[in-house]
Amino acid sequence: MNIVIIGKSGQLAFELSRELDNSEHQVTFLGRNDIDITNASNVEETLSLLSVDVLINASAYTAVDKAEEDTEACNAINVFAVKNLAKFCKANGAFMVHVSTDYVFNGHKGSPYLTDDPIEPQGAYGKSKAEGEKALLEILPDASCLIRTAWVYSSHGNNFVKTMLRLMADKPQLGVIDDQIGTPTWAKGLAEACVSAAFNKTSGVYHWTDEGVASWYDFALAIQELGVEKGLLDKSIPVLPIPSSQYSTPAKRPHYSVLDKQTAREAFAVCKPTHWRKQLASMLDELKA
Repeated sequence: MNIVIIGKSGQLAFELSRELDNSEHQVTFLGRNDIDITNASNVEETLSLLSVDVLINASAYTAVDKAEEDTEACNAINVFAVKNLAKFCKANGAFMVHVSTDYVFNGHKGSPYLTDDPIEPQGAYGKSKAEGEKALLEILPDASCLIRTAWVYSSHGNNFVKTMLRLMADKPQLGVIDDQIGTPTWAKGLAEACVSAAFNKTSGVYHWTDEGVASWYDFALAIQELGVEKGLLDKSIPVLPIPSSQYSTPAKRPHYSVLDKQTAREAFAVCKPTHWRKQLASMLDELKA
């Protein structure tokens, strides 16, 4: 099987490369210097040389606040590129795995979002991801796997965990939002789900995060507790809970974005979700190594 992964600099691509390192399949990573996914002709020209069986789209515009002003670039990657990739897959009989986000929901439900709950994005980033989803499902309804996720981090790149560790080492105290609720997700588990979908060509819409529920404040406290325990931090500092109203951002964040994973547990049975605290501890072990 020829597996092509779009994007090779992000957290998910990093974990996909590790997951597929010893695979018996042919795996090709394409970055922005290898392919222009916003250009349909370039997509056709580049991918036609690779005999693609499965394409995993690990690229995305994820600068949530910047997207409010940079809508053209955001839509180019999150909407038009997805259309280009999906059209290529349809024309060439390839299966496509695509990753989306909790931001497609409005964040007001108060109980875990089901895969078929109504979509109502609140900002430019969420709207672009929702449009990308719509395009994928219209073009490749039976030959695609759409996986929504949230609060992704890894030992690679920039993310909340590494930011908290840096700030906790430098600041006398921190304030962290306590009224936005979701589930932290180690990119390693997400990569495992993507690979399972690719190998088995599992079509449909699924949600994948780690297990459990947390606020950003809860997440930060766990990062500090485990960071000190594992020697990544010398000491603890006061971490104070603050409401979203005290931390204004250009883009609205979902107040509640826990995703229901029941169908994913069944579809990706080989890689069952693990509680977020256990996953966090494992990732911090990597940082310490």
